[in-house]
Amino acid sequence: MTASERRATWSLASIYALRMLGLFLIMPVMSLFAEQMEGSTPSLIGLAIGIYGMSQALLQIPFGLVSDRIGRKKIIVFGLLLFCFGSVIAALSTSIYGIILGRAVQGSGAIAAPVMALLADLTQEVHRTKAMALIGASIGVSFGVAIAAGPIIAGFIGIHGIFWLIAVLSLLAILVIIFLVPQPQQSKKHRDAELVSGAFFQVLKKPELLRLNYGIFVLHAILMASFVVVPLLMRDAGLLPAEHWKVYLPVFVASFAVIIPFVILAEKKRKMKPVFLVAILILVLAELGLMQFSSSLFGIIGFLCLFFSGFNLLEATLPSLISKTAPGDLRGTAMGIYSTCQFLGAGIGGSMGGWCYGEYGAKGVFLFCALAALSWLLLSFSMTPPRYWANLLISLQSVTEQRADEFTSAMLKLKGVEDVTLHYEEGVAYLKVDNQQLDRQKLQSLITQYTHK
Repeated sequence: MTASERRATWSLASIYALRMLGLFLIMPVMSLFAEQMEGSTPSLIGLAIGIYGMSQALLQIPFGLVSDRIGRKKIIVFGLLLFCFGSVIAALSTSIYGIILGRAVQGSGAIAAPVMALLADLTQEVHRTKAMALIGASIGVSFGVAIAAGPIIAGFIGIHGIFWLIAVLSLLAILVIIFLVPQPQQSKKHRDAELVSGAFFQVLKKPELLRLNYGIFVLHAILMASFVVVPLLMRDAGLLPAEHWKVYLPVFVASFAVIIPFVILAEKKRKMKPVFLVAILILVLAELGLMQFSSSLFGIIGFLCLFFSGFNLLEATLPSLISKTAPGDLRGTAMGIYSTCQFLGAGIGGSMGGWCYGEYGAKGVFLFCALAALSWLLLSFSMTPPRYWANLLISLQSVTEQRADEFTSAMLKLKGVEDVTLHYEEGVAYLKVDNQQLDRQKLQSLITQYTHK
């Protein structure tokens, strides 16, 4: 990467981290504090937790498309201002209705798609996957830090203080986008990073992608529904809310350690489908265990560790499966739909968790989660084992139009190159390659041969 690309990647990753930190800080403490607010009911608490995801799901694709027209940075700053404004509304609210309104406005600051589009504008094709992976890692780190830090911070400043902190974090993110993120020389459509509106229904017709979209919907529905009641159960079992970090931190660290060999087995040993099915089964067992031992602190801790082992493993493998399954030139569209399903799952999961808790208690919430995970497991048994293909982008700026088809034919004859989709008008070739068979020296030689003549 060039210095400018490194700066762009790290600064955009920090924006993601600041924003996601603000989002996740509230998750482990919302139900503990919201039940004390005027007008609070279990259903409204669940809605307050989940409504962020609903407005995010509704607006993230439109924000991405609008950024193509009026500029990435403008949309990102506007989205962060909405996020800040929603945080202030929630911070000033004394009723659950004000919290719901604030959370809805927070979610309307949907900047995920514009950020990824800006990253694509600022990085070369050869480095883009690496840059996107770094942003993905920043989200995972933010989640872990926020889950552990949320109860500690809430113990000092309360839920209103957390919302004020979130507002400050969003303002810091605005300063980063204005002063640290480089200005792109030009903005254009990047099929690997952005949703292409004309290809929307083409992606929706693919059963394997629909199955994965259902999976991320269920995964985040389960997460949000579970966190409606888990903090309350730990408090009722005798653990003070300010001490909850002593559970979340070791559980999260242990779950990451547990999944490492499974990720290696899935990716390096090419056992993705069995690992994937085992991870979903772990979710089912974890939710059933939480249902059975909901009044025991040790039971909650043990099955929470099991839950996060399955959750983190699926969070790591689902994007990889989307990338492997989607056509190379439709990866951005597939990921856009996938992210929408993720946020929609969070929204509906929080709302359903609150409703189930009000009607049937904590056991009802965990039963709902177990059944949702079981439906996903049954649907996944028929999934086609993924092809272990990686995505590769090649710039064709120096390839003449007359030689473009010749270039494509030569590429397909190269061992390890499984598919080539050429978009000459964009100056890019999208390749699906098998890294275990691909001879990168021959590939580079072939690229040089066609781009230097």
